[in-house]
Amino acid sequence: MNRTRPLTSGLLAAAIAGVAFGTVIGAAPAEAAPSDAEIVDMLKVIDSRQQNNGDYRSTAYLEQKERGKDDTAFEITFFRRDFDDKLMILFLKPKAEAGKGYLRLDKNLFFYDPTVGKWERRTERERIGGTGSNRQDFDESRLALEYTPKFVAEEKLGKFDVNHLTLSAKDGVDVAFPSVDLYLDKITGNILKRQDKALSGKLLRTTYYPKWSKLFSESKKADVYFPAEIRIFDEVEKGNSTLIVMKETDLRPLDPNLFTKAWLESKSR
Repeated sequence: MNRTRPLTSGLLAAAIAGVAFGTVIGAAPAEAAPSDAEIVDMLKVIDSRQQNNGDYRSTAYLEQKERGKDDTAFEITFFRRDFDDKLMILFLKPKAEAGKGYLRLDKNLFFYDPTVGKWERRTERERIGGTGSNRQDFDESRLALEYTPKFVAEEKLGKFDVNHLTLSAKDGVDVAFPSVDLYLDKITGNILKRQDKALSGKLLRTTYYPKWSKLFSESKKADVYFPAEIRIFDEVEKGNSTLIVMKETDLRPLDPNLFTKAWLESKSR
């Protein structure tokens, strides 16, 4: 297992508490607005940093908070093969969820429930394990391929100077959210905040990325960046939130037969 290196200081974690519960983002000193090409390049940098030429494996802790209910904790392992867009999510804990999983093949997302032994096709809006997360929170980044960006302004997010962008889904592309607001750290280029919206413009969820880490990839011969912590706030069902913490990440090659329905089914036998 490779050791990760944190990239974002604890300042954003403190800022989240203020921003999530009422602090308004203010304008930063004005500079010349970036060109359309420069804005697209910002997305390409994000995509390139998070992609690996080889394989990707991570174990994650998920905590789901729902108003009026007890908190629910999950442990999952997810696997990626970025060069051919494959993704597998396997639930390990709690016992009632162990063996359930998701598999993306040929741009289709399937869910497997071992208690009924059936595969079902799911949409991009699927709530993974009933949490506030969805496929994009575990998959490689494809922002430049899926969205057309526009520059809004240079702003402040807590103590951070950020570039505020709006993204609109490209025609014919299947995404969970057709409209997105991104807030990018001007120094690192990493995403600090994301707001996902419906086509009508209604805000559906807000996500913060207080910690980023990186690992050196032997297959890529460069660092691979990933969010070490993700905090998702449901903007429709107020009071509901999801915490994702990456516990272990490994970039070594995986079993070539892993990304199959048979492999996932074998984990529940």
